[in-house]
Formats: sequence, structure tokens, C-alpha cells
Amino acid sequence: MNWENIFYVLASVLFIFGIKRLSHPRTARSGNLIAAFGMLVAIITTLLINGSIDYKLITIGVVIGSVIGAFFAVRVEMTQMPQMVAIFNGFGGIASALIAASEFINPSGTLSLFNLSTISFSVFVGTLTFTGSFIAFGKLQGFISGKPIVFTGQQILNGIFAITLIVLSYLIVLDHLNYNLFYALIIISALLGITLTIPIGGADMPVVISLLNSYSGVAAASTGFVLMNNALIISGALVGASGLILTNIMCKGMNRSLANVIFGAVGLDQNSNESGSSKEINIKSYSTEEAAMIFDTAEKVIIVPGYGLAVAQAQHAVREIADYLSNKGKKVLYAIHPVAGRMPGHMNVLLAEANVPYDQLKDLDEVNNEFEDCDVALVLGANDVVNPSARHDSSSPIFGMPILDVDKSRTVIINKRTMNTGFAGVQNELFGYDNSIMVFGDAKDMLQQLLKDLKEL
Repeated sequence: MNWENIFYVLASVLFIFGIKRLSHPRTARSGNLIAAFGMLVAIITTLLINGSIDYKLITIGVVIGSVIGAFFAVRVEMTQMPQMVAIFNGFGGIASALIAASEFINPSGTLSLFNLSTISFSVFVGTLTFTGSFIAFGKLQGFISGKPIVFTGQQILNGIFAITLIVLSYLIVLDHLNYNLFYALIIISALLGITLTIPIGGADMPVVISLLNSYSGVAAASTGFVLMNNALIISGALVGASGLILTNIMCKGMNRSLANVIFGAVGLDQNSNESGSSKEINIKSYSTEEAAMIFDTAEKVIIVPGYGLAVAQAQHAVREIADYLSNKGKKVLYAIHPVAGRMPGHMNVLLAEANVPYDQLKDLDEVNNEFEDCDVALVLGANDVVNPSARHDSSSPIFGMPILDVDKSRTVIINKRTMNTGFAGVQNELFGYDNSIMVFGDAKDMLQQLLKDLKEL
């Protein structure tokens, strides 16, 4: 009996079951644990069937990795989770590339045409994922401008890089003893990861993160073929496929193609005359005390979280507001846009940390019909995902993007620190609507004061 494949199949089943449970916030935590246990089964199986492994080095690696992972798991704030995910994607890619490279430099047997092809592909995708992920990290962390960085001939350069990589891969297959060709493959792959990512603006970060996650899975699957390890092939394929599906969902959430995300450079300064970004709008600024009186008379409230909520770490404060309103007999819902925040599921993760009831979380399709009879829509740091210009302004970079219909509510209360534009770089015409009022300030401070004012009514 082939116990190796039996345990690999068991690990694969656990992967699939875990991913399935990740599709809903209520089961996501258990899904993560199940998938992690599946990976543990795959790792132990691999170690047991390879008796020549130096377990001392493996132990040292496990200890170092565990300490670093535990440190970041404890220290990293929820607002920094997108950056952490970007780094994880990068490390996953480079791990696959290094394994493939080690097999090329120190092969365990004769390198066939298939082996050389998969090695080249794994190194290419893994290295590209590594450098691209760290560019994404830099943009998210603020080390690099979140605006698209473009230059003349950029796409031509990317094309030259791509053609060069194909030629190098072919030459490596013909002459695998020429290490200079292999090193050139690594360098150009790294450069391509940079040049592909720097033109992508902050508005597209959720798509970029999910796409890079898919890349890391593809690299892992390719490395699995290099090593002929079934568990690595299956797990990599699952990550690659699920990342690609998620990327497609993100693109649909913005009504844009993947090609437009990669090459469109959304976030560049728009022509003010064309996009309407210079249009004068009259805003109505209210105090928290005035806003509290509006909430007091409302029967139905929909909360729209955005990145401003994450920056202010106001998830617990908004939960306290929602609980207070619910205890007063008011209906409270949360409207979750698929690209709100800086990574897929960012708002869901943030609100889950504050133990927001899952049945109050409604996605775009579920909640949009609810706004028509909504008394108050509370927008917390969201911008592009509630901008009505996406419906009618064909010159806008967000035209056609499905948005949350907050403008259909009787009253829209918008919290922002400043009047700065969102990631797409366009003015939000919602701010000037007759039914919209602004309450400026840090989201956490504002919500805490609002709760105090509500209790004093």
C-alpha cells in the first residue's frame, strides 16, 4: 500500500475543506486551522519518506520561522494586515524559486527537458512574485508612493523582459551547465516583478494582493513538478486557482478587466475638466451632537466601513455604536464592498476582530436594496466605493464600478479626516448631495464622542 499518496490525498482533502470554510466569516477560523493541519500532514509525510534529510537543519528552520511568525502575529496590527499578506505572498514565491534553483544547481538526478522547463518557470514566477510583493508592501506601507509610477516605454520594456525570459528559458534547456544564463533569468524575473507592479495604484491593491497570491501558488505547483511531490503540486494548484478566482471577483467588484488593472494605472492625476474633479461642491459640516439627534430618530441604520475605519482602528468603537442602537430597537446592518480596504476581505476581518455579528454583515448584492428604506447611512472612511459618479460619469476612472447605493438613504452621514480624494484620485460628488452631511475627524474619536452624545439625549 502506497501510504505516501494516501496521506497526500488526506492533506489535499483537508486543503479543499479548509478553503471551503474560508468562504464565510463564521467558519473562516476553523477553515484556516483545518487547512493548516492538512499542510502539517503533508510536511510530516514528506519528511518521513525522505530519509536523507538533515533534520538538524530542518529543526533550526522550523524554530526560526516559528519565532518570526509568532512575533509578527502578535505585533502586527489589524490595519497592517494587507502589508503582512503581501510579504507572505513574496516569501511564498521566493521559497519556491529557491527550491527550484537548488535543484538546478545541485540536481538529485539527471535533469530532463521537463525538469529544466519547470525549474525555469518556477524560478521566473517565484522571483517575480517576490519582488512584486515587496513593491506592493512598499506602496501599502508608504515607503513607495501609492500613485502609479509610470514612464515612457514602460510597456515596451516589460515586453522586452518577457521575450528575454522566454529566450533564456530555451537556452537553459539547451545548455543547463551555463549558470550565467540561469542567473540572468533570476535578475530579469526580479526586474519584471518590479516594473509590472510599480504602475499599479493604491486603488487596485486588493486585486494586486490576490493576483500575487495566485502567482505564489503557481510557483509552488511548478516546484512540485520539479520535485515530483504530489502534495506541493495539489496545494500550489489550489492556491493558484483560488487566488485567480478571488482576483476575478475583485475585478468584477470594480467592473474592470485584469488587463486594465495591470496596465491602466488608475490613480494618476486626472484631467480636472474631464473627470469633474474640480467641480465645486457645497458640503454641510455637522457636529457629533447634531448627528446623534439624527440617529436618535432613525429606525434603520446601515454602516459602511472603509479604509479610514481601519486606519483609526475604530472597529470596536463602531461595534459599541451598533450595539447601542440595536438595544434601542433600531435595525443595524453593515454594508461590505468587495474592494473596500486594501486587501480582499479587509473589512470582514476587521469587523470580525470586534466580534460584529455575522448576520449583520451584508455584501454588495445583498445590501443595495436596503438603502432605499434606510434612515441613516453612516460612511466611515469609504470613498470610491460610495461615489455616485461611477454610475454616470464616463470620464471617471471608476465609471461602471458597482458601488454601494448610500446616496439613496434618507440621510448620509460621512466621516472623513479631510476632503482628500480616495485611491482613485477623483472627487466624490456624494459629499455635496442634499441628503449628505459631513462629520470631520478621526473615526475612532468621532464614534466615541457620538456614543457619548447619544447617551446624553
